[in-house]
Amino acid sequence: MNRICSSILMLAAAVALFSCTTTKENNLAYFKDLAQQNSGTLPGSSPIDIKLIPDDEISVTVSSSVPQATAMYNAPASNFSQRGQTGLMSDTRMTTYIIDHDGNIDMPVIGKVHVAGMTTSEVSEAVRQRVASQVKDAYVTTRLIGFYVNVMGEVRNPQRLAVNKERFSVLDALSACGDLTEFGERGSVIVIRETNGTKTYQHLNLAESSTFSSPYFYLQQNDVVYVEPNTIKIDNSRYNQNNAFKLSVTSVIVSAASVIASLVIALLIK
Repeated sequence: MNRICSSILMLAAAVALFSCTTTKENNLAYFKDLAQQNSGTLPGSSPIDIKLIPDDEISVTVSSSVPQATAMYNAPASNFSQRGQTGLMSDTRMTTYIIDHDGNIDMPVIGKVHVAGMTTSEVSEAVRQRVASQVKDAYVTTRLIGFYVNVMGEVRNPQRLAVNKERFSVLDALSACGDLTEFGERGSVIVIRETNGTKTYQHLNLAESSTFSSPYFYLQQNDVVYVEPNTIKIDNSRYNQNNAFKLSVTSVIVSAASVIASLVIALLIK
């Protein structure tokens, strides 16, 4: 009978341990609400029309059916370089500009063009209108070449990311940083955004597919993505701090006792 009871208790303990393990594993999953079905349609949000700001890097290329007619509006090949890189760009048609603190770029022939607050399509239209008086069939292509976002907290490689495209999501940022650690809270990823001097934020729950519909899902210039630590990391930190404090107190007591013992021995010897 004792053996049977022992076996039952061991089986119960194993089941409990398995249940705990399964729960922890589920806490590491993304979009858990999708696990109940094999296929379906996800909610979505349109990519943000990013408004250009000072220090953004953009490319502006003016073209036409007669390349010689628009060549003067493109900077010479010696200027074709991206920020942080040396040498010529692989696409010699692409001319890059860094928007100055006044929100302007300085193009050949045209001169200064105020682009801060515009989208890339609006910049293309503004430049096209400036060129239209000289070249009727001119068309302009504008691309956002570079901006930065910061990723912090419980990711494997926290860093400042250089982004070279307009459509860049919070999942892209986390993937570029090696994904969340096992201590990252999937249910609370904070995106902090500054717009016209005002900082706003939103919590994204990566355990639910509803995060795809958030206006913060696609990132903008200088966004901060912060991954909170989960309860396991917090509990471990408290445990380690308590142990460190106890060890420190114990060390002080042992040292004090050692000094006192040395003094007593010295007095007895005398």
